[in-house]
Amino acid sequence: MNNLIPYLAVSTILFSLGLAITVTKKNLILMLMGLELMLNAVNINLVAFSKYDPNPEKGQVMAIMVMLVAASEIAVGLAIILKIRKFYNSVDPEQLDELKN
Repeated sequence: MNNLIPYLAVSTILFSLGLAITVTKKNLILMLMGLELMLNAVNINLVAFSKYDPNPEKGQVMAIMVMLVAASEIAVGLAIILKIRKFYNSVDPEQLDELKN
């Protein structure tokens, strides 16, 4: 179990950076990048814990599923951001006040 600590440390740092980026940035594209960092941290955890599982394929298959969800999330999110940019000429979430109604 001692070999697991470096993976968890890297995962914690990545997740913390992703959360900080998502919360503090005022650009929708950077917010998506923060979400991607958080999903990659989850993948590191899944693969690291699958090393100690008697059936290691479970964690690795879940990591692949997370990557598929992340890819689709980026595709849809980027399409939405491009439409918002075309309509508002900005990707600043604070300027999107018409979406609040």
